[in-house]
Amino acid sequence: MKLVLASTSPFRKQLMDKLQLGYETASPDIDETPLAGESIEDMVSRLSEAKARAVAAEYPEAIIIGSDQSAVLNGEVLHKPGNFDNAFKQLKNASGQKIIFQTGLCVYNSAKDKARTICVPYTVVFKKLTDSQIENYLNMEKPFNCAGSFKSEALGIALFERFEGDDPNTLIGLPLIRLIELLAEEDIHPI
Repeated sequence: MKLVLASTSPFRKQLMDKLQLGYETASPDIDETPLAGESIEDMVSRLSEAKARAVAAEYPEAIIIGSDQSAVLNGEVLHKPGNFDNAFKQLKNASGQKIIFQTGLCVYNSAKDKARTICVPYTVVFKKLTDSQIENYLNMEKPFNCAGSFKSEALGIALFERFEGDDPNTLIGLPLIRLIELLAEEDIHPI
């Protein structure tokens, strides 16, 4: 059976490449609007499964991986900032605080119509940051397409005091340790 990553994210693709498994990518076309009263954990779980199921028509006999992520700072969902000013505000608010990333992960066997969906948390604890540190970082890395306004896999590491979680890949958007466990249930093993 084919292995399919239901994502066009370059970050998720880089993570999948680490596993050295042959796979294809497909773009899921879904409505990502949160439901009324839905928790972040429930939303990312629902959306990761919806992404996997969305590409199943194109891949009726495949193992499809869907993932969705949201970041929360003091109860507020963080979005991709899109520009310098929004990114500055996000990092200023994050200074000395914790951002909790909730990452939904679904492994869907389209031949059997069987989905296994989980939510994996990961926490980033920020250092106290000065305005000049934030400006310097944003000018150097320009992380305007990243929720939370940083790239932990690059210079963004300088912003943090510590990480809290089982798998640092989760922060980038695909919890590989848990993915390997779910793929093993489908008899897919990277080693």
